[in-house]
Amino acid sequence: MSEASVRNLPAVHTLPARPELAEALARRGRAAVLRAVREVVEAARRDILSGRATAIDAGSLARRAAALLDGERPSLRRVLNASGVLLHTGLGRAPLAEEALAAVVEAARGYCNLEFELDGGTRGRRSSGVSALVARLTGAEAAAVVNNNAGATVLALRALAGGREVVVSRGQLVEIGGSFRLPEILEVSGARLREVGTTNKTRIADYERAIGPETGALLRVHPSNYRIVGFTAEASLEELCGLGRARGLWVIDDIGSGSLGAGLPPGVAGEPSARAGIAAGADVVLFSGDKLLGGPQCGLIAGSRRALGLIESDPLMRALRVDKMTLAALEATLRLALDADLAAARIPLWSFLSVPLARLRERAERLAAGLRDVGLCADRIDAEAYLGGGSVPVEPIATAAARVRPPFPGCGDSEADWAQRLRLGDPPVVPRVQGGAVLFDLRAIDERDDRELLDAIQRSIRATTDCCSDRGDAVW
Repeated sequence: MSEASVRNLPAVHTLPARPELAEALARRGRAAVLRAVREVVEAARRDILSGRATAIDAGSLARRAAALLDGERPSLRRVLNASGVLLHTGLGRAPLAEEALAAVVEAARGYCNLEFELDGGTRGRRSSGVSALVARLTGAEAAAVVNNNAGATVLALRALAGGREVVVSRGQLVEIGGSFRLPEILEVSGARLREVGTTNKTRIADYERAIGPETGALLRVHPSNYRIVGFTAEASLEELCGLGRARGLWVIDDIGSGSLGAGLPPGVAGEPSARAGIAAGADVVLFSGDKLLGGPQCGLIAGSRRALGLIESDPLMRALRVDKMTLAALEATLRLALDADLAAARIPLWSFLSVPLARLRERAERLAAGLRDVGLCADRIDAEAYLGGGSVPVEPIATAAARVRPPFPGCGDSEADWAQRLRLGDPPVVPRVQGGAVLFDLRAIDERDDRELLDAIQRSIRATTDCCSDRGDAVW
């Protein structure tokens, strides 16, 4: 193409008025449309000068700009989780129930009585409704909510044992996700760590010998994402609570994962629960809202009125408080949890755990058949899923998956190459790469999304074929 063709390119300011960009203009605004137009016009200019373009058309440029704007995706995107890890921290842990989503929309779309008493017209307590539900579900006298469980731990230690010693077993000095370590959390809180026992054995006598005039609290921490087995011993929570009462010390039980009680959620065994901690006599029990509870990210503190009074009056409480959307989602989730059967049907995590293996096998076989229809070497297998999120780390959950074995689609020849292309699709699909195969585990996939999962996999194959073909010269 000649230099004259470059001069014939339409002026940037004229293209936003094209009908092809009308929807983008209304949706994204003039500034975003102009930016996209400038980008496609400059690309067209380069193609003309290099001889790659064979035609110039204002309508084509406008459509190109509209497509560019449509392709700009938000940084947070919905993902189909076929990894077999139900509480995948990288994928946002627990998905919310429809009731929780509706509550968030209702609270966020306008004003709400977040800190306002409607009957008296006076300032109210931000989390009063949620606190009453947590207390009811756990048997505690009072409760509070903060931004996450690490925040709950910092706040409880600061309010109850700031400037004093906290006695904890060496076997419980855990590191949680993101390289945050319990000794560092203790340091931030202002409490001082007093380690007792050994990694594998800590008895109640070890705690008793460590108590002195500087002791402020006894702390039990659930090891969360690991287990010590074999030649082991640990003091029971009942023993710790008895010792705390005898010596006038606070007992703090950090259970982390967020099980409310036996069967809540269904199918989870071996996790400490908030109900059990309160029943044993702990002054406060700390746990997450976005793990086994299946709600939004937050940290819940349940315990005695005296302990909660000190915690809520600490100035740090304001820095760690949650917003109206978190409170709305949490309240809706807690209301569902009041009825175990309803929760098993409506809270997504609880629902995933409740799906019979036979049903998962039927769905996996149907998915494998759909993949065979497009030429993949696919079959249905039994597999093992995990809760994740630091919950029940060594207990697998029976599941079923569609397995795809070599050859994999596309230019690359490895399962990792195809898994990457699946993650870059729309919607992204996160499978499990295992044993030289790609597995699509259905334990964390809602059955309503099975068809979308198959379509997304098939699109990845078509996109790979297009990517690897010779597309020739650019045409505008």
